[in-house]
Amino acid sequence: MRVNAYAAPAAGRPLAPTTIERRDVGPDDVLIEITHAGICHSDIHTVNGDWGPQPFPVVPGHEIVGTVAEVGDEVTTHRVGDRVGVGCMVNSCGRCANCRNGDEQYCLNGMVGTYAATDRDGTTTQGGYSTHVVVDAGFVLRVPDGIDSAAAAPLLCAGITTYSPLRHWGAGPGTKVAVVGLGGLGHMGVKLAHAMGAEVTVLSQSLKKQEDGLRLGADSYFATSDPDTFTELAGRFDLVVNTVSAPIDVDAYLSLLAVGGALVNVGAPAEPLSLNVFSLIGGRRSYAGSMIGGIAETQEMLDFCAEHGIGAEVEVIAADAVNEAYERVLASDVRYRFVIETATLR
Repeated sequence: MRVNAYAAPAAGRPLAPTTIERRDVGPDDVLIEITHAGICHSDIHTVNGDWGPQPFPVVPGHEIVGTVAEVGDEVTTHRVGDRVGVGCMVNSCGRCANCRNGDEQYCLNGMVGTYAATDRDGTTTQGGYSTHVVVDAGFVLRVPDGIDSAAAAPLLCAGITTYSPLRHWGAGPGTKVAVVGLGGLGHMGVKLAHAMGAEVTVLSQSLKKQEDGLRLGADSYFATSDPDTFTELAGRFDLVVNTVSAPIDVDAYLSLLAVGGALVNVGAPAEPLSLNVFSLIGGRRSYAGSMIGGIAETQEMLDFCAEHGIGAEVEVIAADAVNEAYERVLASDVRYRFVIETATLR
């Protein structure tokens, strides 16, 4: 079927209306009528070519919420009319050790991204800035009642990207967690860490979002542009989650960790980062990275958010405002996630 979409025709070019072909619904597939699609900074990096050549034209969007319109003959997990979501991946090999352990995002044969990736049938995947998508049922998630669809869409990337490291590194009562950056990822990190029971600190370049940070659940808020911040907070945190997609002074942030603490990068700057190894061995500290979560963990995150009344802070836009939204994201002029109402594509 041909469906309406917004695509980037080439690197750095504005997105424009187009139509794309979606595959027929196979026995294990789900056809989703998309209602909302979040705009992630990764979308902008991809269409600008920051992460290398892409298979243009590219339809971005990996924060997808919609309604099941059709299911394949073998699908038992979803029914027509269900509200569902799709995140950053739509397939994996399903056979390697990581896939078998529920870490499909780290598939040893390469997980298949929701857009700008090569699917198992050789076609190029296209994302959620469109009216419909066909996805293998194993990568379709149930969106629980109690979360607004627009607020739920960013959970499929920003939510799980912060939930996964918080869970993995044991955020909870008695732990001190710092979140670097209060943007699309960071604001979710604050909400989730607070709901898990951690003591939460926001580390942001300035104090201009301090009121928001405290409202979202932070216990304290510091400006990293103030050199006294790193002196005052030295050795304080069990976990520092860096959500920014720009270079940071890794050694300075490692100095904020208690013995045995971890600095975890979830933001993905285009430039390489460096560190002095003595920043690690001087306190048995760890410097790590984390991507999204597996399908089971993503469902766990959605259920956790429903239980705790957590959704993303969003600004809902029409599809024809996407290029302006990209400019505003780059200018840090969004609080905290743009979400496209895809009915405006019809």
